[in-house]
Amino acid sequence: MNSRRSWLIFSFGSFVYLSAVMQRTSLGIAGVSATERFGGSAAVLSSLAVVQLIVYAAAQIPVGVLIDRFGPRVLMLSGTILMVAGQLTLAFAPSITIAVVGRMLVGAGDATIFISMIRLITSWFSGRIVPQLSQWFGNIGQLGQVLSAVPLAWILHSWGWTPAFLVATLVAFTAFIVVVVAIRDRPAGSADQARPGTWGSALTQLRHSFSRPGTQLGFWSHFVTQSSGTVFTLLWGFPFMVYGLGYESGMAAAMLTIPVAAGIVCGPVLGVLTARHPLRRSNIVLGIVSAMGTAWALVLLWPVEPPFPLVVLLLIVLGIGGPGSLIGFDFARTFNPQRSLGSANGVVNVGGFLASFVMMFLIGVLLDLQDGWRLAQGGTSDLYALNSFRIAFAVQFVVIGAGVVMLVTTRKRTRRVLSRDEGIEVAPLWVELSRRMRRRGRGQ
Repeated sequence: MNSRRSWLIFSFGSFVYLSAVMQRTSLGIAGVSATERFGGSAAVLSSLAVVQLIVYAAAQIPVGVLIDRFGPRVLMLSGTILMVAGQLTLAFAPSITIAVVGRMLVGAGDATIFISMIRLITSWFSGRIVPQLSQWFGNIGQLGQVLSAVPLAWILHSWGWTPAFLVATLVAFTAFIVVVVAIRDRPAGSADQARPGTWGSALTQLRHSFSRPGTQLGFWSHFVTQSSGTVFTLLWGFPFMVYGLGYESGMAAAMLTIPVAAGIVCGPVLGVLTARHPLRRSNIVLGIVSAMGTAWALVLLWPVEPPFPLVVLLLIVLGIGGPGSLIGFDFARTFNPQRSLGSANGVVNVGGFLASFVMMFLIGVLLDLQDGWRLAQGGTSDLYALNSFRIAFAVQFVVIGAGVVMLVTTRKRTRRVLSRDEGIEVAPLWVELSRRMRRRGRGQ
């Protein structure tokens, strides 16, 4: 554990995840090109990303069960091959129907990588470094978004649709070779984790994982932190900046790297805070969500076009939500035995992507409805008008607000379990802060 080989596994696995994020986000910079290539409404365009996320979210729990049964390496091999097939299909897709099939394959392949890597980290490392490595791994992976936002966007705009997605295919195939050559499930000579011998026992493990309040707390933590940034970077942020705000397409693509930079800076800090204050992880999550809600409210309620620094601030805050969502997996790690960690991580990972595809689809529907009303009143079509985006993006407050209510409710149940089973009492944050202030006062 924590050996030189462990660090090599971490490095190679992080590259594979970087490739997966690049495949996932490649459509974000191609939204305008997809509209030109396939035609259709905002809802049709959103279907490309929504179907991908539906497949991704639906596959999480089955993938988690398969990881517990067969190990992460087998799942990573399968996933990288599916992404190769999906991007190759998209590169030559003659119609929106074929393009949707390609994105479904990408979503299915992408679904295997993240939670497989989370499992590899817990198999090759131990101690307080684990939550910090989870943050570093997530941040390294998000550099895949930079690859899609800068070099892939340049290839798309310079050479066209097919060459761009062929390059993405080549990166996915390289990731497959890396898994074949470098990735192993556990250190040589380590005790083999007991794996379920039958599908019945695997499903029993899944049921036990899902029933634990700590796993559910991880689900809702992921739900409220990860989704808003995914919606923005994966599909609607680029059209919003290009059409709604009038930014040049190259500038808008480059700005999609800001959340990545913010995550790289803030992720290690969150990792340290998570390791040092394990009983306050939900407070960190709620603080991140509050910051995102405030930033969105300022942008959407600004009486005219929001100023550039405010848009940059929004992107920075959305970037913090990415590493913030990894706290959900730390809940799964600490409330589940390792033998069922794949199932627990699969449950958690459904959260953010469930919220993402719901909001992504609703935003497309609301944009279409407003454009339809505009035409019915004798106006001209303006599908991506800034005011239309203001109303459409406001749906996030409804979806994420519901998630916050569920998070707080589940946190109460989790704390009751801690008190009953381990005798650990977690006081409200304001009570704990008041106690510390009184102690410091007496110390002076």
